[in-house]
Order: sequence, then C-alpha cells, then structure tokens
Amino acid sequence: MSDYSAASRSAGPGAGAAEEASATGGVRLPSAAAAVQAAPVPVEGAGVRERRKALPGWAHGWIVPLLVLAAWELGSALGLVSESALPAPSRIAQAFWSLVASGELARHIGASFVRAGGGFLLGGATGLLLGLFTGLGKWVERTLDPTVQMLRTVPLLAVIPLFILWFGVGEFSKILLISLGAFFPVYFHTFLGVRSADRKLHEVTKALEFSALQQATKLILPSALPNVLLGIRLSVGVSWLLLAVAEMMGASSGIGYLIQDARVYSQTDIVFVGIGLFALVGKLSDSGVRLLEKRWLGWRSSYKG
Repeated sequence: MSDYSAASRSAGPGAGAAEEASATGGVRLPSAAAAVQAAPVPVEGAGVRERRKALPGWAHGWIVPLLVLAAWELGSALGLVSESALPAPSRIAQAFWSLVASGELARHIGASFVRAGGGFLLGGATGLLLGLFTGLGKWVERTLDPTVQMLRTVPLLAVIPLFILWFGVGEFSKILLISLGAFFPVYFHTFLGVRSADRKLHEVTKALEFSALQQATKLILPSALPNVLLGIRLSVGVSWLLLAVAEMMGASSGIGYLIQDARVYSQTDIVFVGIGLFALVGKLSDSGVRLLEKRWLGWRSSYKG
C-alpha cells in the first residue's frame, strides 16, 4: 500500500487525469474549475443599457415636457384647471397656428431675431476683445478690470430708464441693452481661458521665437476656446432674456411685444405662445453653440458621464 501511494505521488498531477481517462473509456472529462472558467459570465446591467440605447439620445430631453403637457391637457379636460388662467395645450396650439396663418408671428420673430442677434454680436465681440487684452496684459488688467467688475454689479434693469432718457425707445436702445448683458459672460470667460493656458507652453513658444500673432492663434485662442464657448452659451441665454425686457418697455413688434399686447387684452393663450417661442428659440440657440463645442473641442478627453 505504501509503495502504491509513493508511486502515485511521484507520478504527479498527470496520474489522476490518466486514471479518470481510463475510468471513462479513454475520454478525458473537464474538471469543475475548468468548467467554471469556461462558463460565460453574465454582465450585470447589460439589458438596461440595451434598453437605453433603443431610445435615441435626443429623445430623452422630450420625456419630461411631454409628460407635463399630457398631465396639463388631462387636467384641463377634467375641469381641474381654469381655462382663463391656464388654457389647455390644444387651445394654445390653435392660437399658435392662427398667428402662423395670418403671418403675424413671422413678423414678430423676425424683429426679435434682429434685436437679439445685433445685441449679441456687439456685446460678444466687445467682450471677446477686451477679455483677450486684459488676459494678455497685466497693465491692462490693473487698469481696466476694476471698472468692468464695478459695472458688472449694477443691475441691468436699473439702467433702462437711463437708456430711455439718452437714446429714446427706438431700436438702438434695445440693442444696446442686450449687448450690455451679452458682454459680461464672454468677457469673464475669455479672460479666464487666457489665464488658464499652461505656463510651460508659453515658455515653449518663446523658445521657438513665435511672434505675438502666432502666440495668439496657436496657443492662446486654442487653450481659451472651451471657456470662450461657455461664455458664448451664457451670453446667448442672457440676450434672449434681455430681449423680452427690452421689447416690453416700448416696441411695436417682437415676441415680447406680442406677450405684452396679449396681456392687455387678457389673451392668455397668446401669452403662452410667446413664452413657448422664447423657450424654443433659446433652446435652439444653445444647441447650436453646443454643436460647435462638439466639432471644435473633439480633442478633449473630459468625462461625459
């Protein structure tokens, strides 16, 4: 018996496999450990991810608005909501199509786009240039930035009477008010983007003897671009907010005028049409800037969730 045990130990692990093979007629059966390793391991949450992929990414943002509209319409149909204070979405849609058919809506939207676009371009371009100058020059920062910071704390609604006294209630005062609000986000984020450039890259450009124009186009602007685009996104939103204020203080056309005129005649459905237009146009403008971010900032490897 001892001789058999010693022979088995000296044979090593292959002896057990040989005995199994002889006991099963020459067919070697896989061991339990090998079977466990070869078995496919189910990935937890794979089904959930597949169900998420079944719904397009752009459709996720419509889930909450559609649910709210459905609950709103149901509440109006059941008489739980006052029609005069909160008309049903179907009634708002009818008012919208009547404005479209008459051509009145196109006139108001065109006037609002001219004001918002002109104010945004004027304020955004000024903020971009001053942000670059203050970010590049220490002397310019010490001279100019304190004044800009002081003006930033003044409420924009407080300067409306002054603008009316200086420039009247014409188009120039409205565009100037919008440009003043669009200036600050672009200015601050451009300044932050210029100052966030790596110091080592500045030293490399000096070693390569880059000119001031080459430094601005090949180092400063690319490194500041994420912050600049963020400032533009915020500036676009501020432009649409101030457009409503500017058109309500004295205008004969525009979405803000449409809302103000409907309020006078207690046309609540048209008021909601104007509010919906502001929301839709603002969202489209923001999506346009985000599309530019995806195309121009594709080199970033930041966390996307």
